[in-house]
Amino acid sequence: MEHTLSKSFKIVENAHIDQPKGFTAGGIHAGLRKSKLDFGWIYSEVPANAAGIYTMNTFQAAPLEITKEALQASDQLQAVVVNSANANSYTGEQGYQDAVQMQQLTAGKIGVDPSLVAVASTGVIGEMMPMHLIKQAIARIGESEAADDFEHAILTTDTKTKHIAVEVEVDGKTVTIAGAAKGSGMIHPNMATMLSFMTTDAKVDTASLQQGLKQTANQSFNRITVDGDCSTNDMVLVLANGMQQNETLYPEHPEWEQFMQAWQFVSRELAKMIAKDGEGATKLVEVEVEGAASEQDAAGLAKAVIGSSLVKTAIYGEDANWGRIISALGTCGIPFDKNGLSLSIGSEQIIQEGQLLSFHEPNCVEELVKDTVHIFISLKEGSEKATVWGCDLTYDYVQINASYRT
Repeated sequence: MEHTLSKSFKIVENAHIDQPKGFTAGGIHAGLRKSKLDFGWIYSEVPANAAGIYTMNTFQAAPLEITKEALQASDQLQAVVVNSANANSYTGEQGYQDAVQMQQLTAGKIGVDPSLVAVASTGVIGEMMPMHLIKQAIARIGESEAADDFEHAILTTDTKTKHIAVEVEVDGKTVTIAGAAKGSGMIHPNMATMLSFMTTDAKVDTASLQQGLKQTANQSFNRITVDGDCSTNDMVLVLANGMQQNETLYPEHPEWEQFMQAWQFVSRELAKMIAKDGEGATKLVEVEVEGAASEQDAAGLAKAVIGSSLVKTAIYGEDANWGRIISALGTCGIPFDKNGLSLSIGSEQIIQEGQLLSFHEPNCVEELVKDTVHIFISLKEGSEKATVWGCDLTYDYVQINASYRT
């Protein structure tokens, strides 16, 4: 079933990471976790142009190093293997060699050059990879051909899978862009403790693919926060295998913008799914700032609000304590004229151009009870705007992270 979202692209209902032509995916239980799926793969029938972005954390995990080296070799990938439960991070030379072995064994299993295989891991930092289990898992690649299994295998503390696909017309051909992600805790730009994988059967110029990925990430994955922590294993990969045989897409192509619109939608939706599924979260929080001097200022102010523990706990408690929002704005280091500030929680306006209104607090509480809480901030500094996403901070977040390894 499909429904029209706009004139340029359509959401494909119940679609997964393997929706684009030529891609398959699967996942199995390898034994890294007690019973849940914990090892997965994506495979393209042909080498795909590929691009990646990675965590800004100083301690980048071994799988990131291996994947970056693979992309530097040819700008192409044909397979991605992912494990959960173990991050293979801060594991020294042995961890690096384990990631190399994961890459090489996978390449041998599917019959491709190792440089066409990306490796990703997520889980506990500082523990050596149980390679006897990984070797057995790699030998079973292809045993599952259910993309839903892949999307479950990459999860850690997530409560649900995250996936989406859209179709867009390019050169008279219907190309598909799909994505899957995991992420629940240690979420903060740039980027988050998250893995995201996107596939498309469109043919896209390699340099343009990397440029497009950075652009979409800045509007999505770099605008979410759960707890202010940044992981060692964050990675976003996109694979474009060109199997729909459209003319090569690049910024000068007449349909590049509508392709980018569809891609940005996929990225934003995945980012919002991650924020909504934050550890212990009960609400998605969306903060929109308009009228800023620059987009960077708008995003910075919005992130200051959604990143405030006091704001997040007030939202969890459904307490219309708008003063916490004002405090977060005023301490983030981005200057603005306080007399030009307007603030609303949902449809209830609290401040208009620096003046406190006689708002109706029960109306604010009604907005805070909703599954998605909207905070609108307007300034008089310029014409730039930005939206960021996060979640509330709950007792369950503390409980989950107090016993993460157990």
